[in-house]
Amino acid sequence: FSCKSRLCFIPLHRKPFNFNIMKHLLILLLAGTWLVSCGTKQGQVSESPIQQKVVVGYITSWSDRIPDPEIVTHLNYAFGHVSENYDSIRIDNTERLRAIVALKDNHPQLKVMLSIGGWGSGRFSEMASDERNRLSFAQTCRKVIDNYGLDGIDIDWEYPTCSDAGISSSVDDTDNFTLLMRDIRQAIGQRLLTFADYADTSYVDYRSVMPYIDFINLMTYDMADPPYHHSALYRSEITSKLCSSEAIDRHIEAGVPLSKLVMGMPFYGRPSKDYKGNRPYGKMIHDNLYEERWDSIAQVPYLVDESGKMVLAYENVLSIRLKCEYIIEKGLRGAMYWDCDNDDDSFTLGRTVWATLFK
Repeated sequence: FSCKSRLCFIPLHRKPFNFNIMKHLLILLLAGTWLVSCGTKQGQVSESPIQQKVVVGYITSWSDRIPDPEIVTHLNYAFGHVSENYDSIRIDNTERLRAIVALKDNHPQLKVMLSIGGWGSGRFSEMASDERNRLSFAQTCRKVIDNYGLDGIDIDWEYPTCSDAGISSSVDDTDNFTLLMRDIRQAIGQRLLTFADYADTSYVDYRSVMPYIDFINLMTYDMADPPYHHSALYRSEITSKLCSSEAIDRHIEAGVPLSKLVMGMPFYGRPSKDYKGNRPYGKMIHDNLYEERWDSIAQVPYLVDESGKMVLAYENVLSIRLKCEYIIEKGLRGAMYWDCDNDDDSFTLGRTVWATLFK
């Protein structure tokens, strides 16, 4: 008997009612139900048919700002790092981490995770390539969750097989990344496990890693520099490498289910060298030096100088709302943004994300 097989009905024909047959049928049915409920392989994530939308906000160790826990489902604390010995975790500003976790006291529905890595944070390649170090690191993930009262781990290795951030890399990183996620999953059980991923699909074996993770935080930003958009929703004539919708489609083609795709958006502008101003949305000042324009195809705003040259690619309330409507229409898991600190004092962009996804 297999819990995946069709139900088999034993015909009784016209014989007298047989209680033994009914007893065996009942046992088989109960066993099948139990096997289905327990059928997830060890170290893998069980799929739920209905999954609530998520809003993931990254929060940094170098800020003292407290995010609004009413407009996020998850807060990813940035950052932890692979230790110098390659086998454990070093966390930036642990007091700040404890303050963020303390938000759960009055908001028990909030999930707080430690994000390990970030641009220029290395030693992943050495750690993941050595079984002893990898298993020790995975066990440390479990200890960190328990010690700080966290809900899970987010891995932000930027990026396997790539040394652009000044970190070491290896051609074996992609396979070792899968092993790392497997080992972390086995160590932390049913706690949350996610990873931040580049808009392109060059660095991860998605079909191999999917069984171990809850969802991917897709960094659909920093995809180009002015005079091109860095977070266009759709491709226009001033979109260079990728746009968000193309990045989503590439991940789907690579084997990522919609239920595990969280689309990222930036709460900051990406400037050219000629832009004189602040990048965070909450501190942007639009003066007479620049003109704001709207790309109706890419569905994002941008600033140009007096010559008409783009000097800042960024987001506003309208572009954020359109991205969230795309998430709903596409059936994605939710939204992510970098980062809470870059929003304005009223959390205008963050509230837009929440209000649109949960309207």
